[in-house]
Amino acid sequence: MPKKRYPEPRMWKIKPPIEYPMEMKYRPILESLVPLDPMSLIRLKRGTPEEEFPSLDQNYTVMGHILTLNMYKRQYDRATDSGVIFSDVIQPGLEDPGQLSGPVSVGCLAGDAQCYILFCDFFDRIIEAYHGYKMTSNQESDFNYDNLKGGDDFDREYVLGCEVRMSRCIEDFSFPVHCCRGERRQLLSLAKKALGQVEEELPGQLHSLEELTEDTLGEALTMETATDVRRRTGVARDWPDARAVWISKEGNLAVWINIDDHLQLVSARTDSNIKKAFESACVHLQKLEAQYRKLRRSFVWKQHLGWVVSSPAEVGTGLKASVQLKLRHLPQHKRLQNILERLRLCMDFTGSSEVYKVSNAHTIGFTEVELMQLLVDGVKLLIVMDRTLEDPEGSIDHLVPAQK
Repeated sequence: MPKKRYPEPRMWKIKPPIEYPMEMKYRPILESLVPLDPMSLIRLKRGTPEEEFPSLDQNYTVMGHILTLNMYKRQYDRATDSGVIFSDVIQPGLEDPGQLSGPVSVGCLAGDAQCYILFCDFFDRIIEAYHGYKMTSNQESDFNYDNLKGGDDFDREYVLGCEVRMSRCIEDFSFPVHCCRGERRQLLSLAKKALGQVEEELPGQLHSLEELTEDTLGEALTMETATDVRRRTGVARDWPDARAVWISKEGNLAVWINIDDHLQLVSARTDSNIKKAFESACVHLQKLEAQYRKLRRSFVWKQHLGWVVSSPAEVGTGLKASVQLKLRHLPQHKRLQNILERLRLCMDFTGSSEVYKVSNAHTIGFTEVELMQLLVDGVKLLIVMDRTLEDPEGSIDHLVPAQK
């Protein structure tokens, strides 16, 4: 019996595929089991990668330094399940290209957690360049604050205040730069439930950003606003819709919701005891995480990245700790930048006379305790150096450390 011939589809210019009756019968079932490529569902009137490649001539971000046309081509036809394409990832760095003499930013933001996997060719290089960290080992986490040596013995003449921030994002939600209003409102609803469960242990009050004032916020905490950078990068879309902050009764602990990340816990003090601030942040963040788990929502964690947040500048621990440090002589020293790099610290002028904010420069490759130890030891050394320079003939060359 001659084989039945099927009409040749026009798309097969060389030779039609061989089709079997049983395959034809079960093909719809088999195809329904194959995950769809999200990019196949997106219809964009785009040109070729060469036509779409951005101009990076005046871009001073890490993204602008690393991105090449070949890398752009490799990412070009990919999309995450929530619809984030590579152009969305690099757009923040095109909107805010930085300055030649200013601090260097990463120049990109992840639209969701899947970005770090789908665009790993790009993100791994960004993380390695920004943090000086090789993506060859797993990230570890350590909230054992008792292991921190010092931090409660700073000289009050120099240290005027301190703060510990820890950022987290929730599984299965897009990150702030990409999420829609509905997602943002769901995240706020989740936060209300989780914070409500810790009310007995930690009394506090939730405030929407519309009703928030500086007086409500208190002396220790600083106000989050829709800055120009947040607006240009898309993080502040629909501001202040579904943005809120929970403030503890004592006024030294806050949980910001839907700002740069889904959650950001801030432990701040008007004294010099950063060890207490770190302890408070560790204890209450773990309590909050436990409540989210009860709600069947986990914080995003990847073994090689640690805690995953929207900016590759803060993956790993999501921790940014800072000390307000009064320095009279060291800021004018020619070796200051080299010293800060060796200590893995960064320093910014606060606008107040002789007061600078000193913080950890990196967030990955070290545990939370190790990053805090770098900050504590580094601040103590900066104070010693500043005192040494009170003498016009004083030299700090013998105090300059090796790379931490």
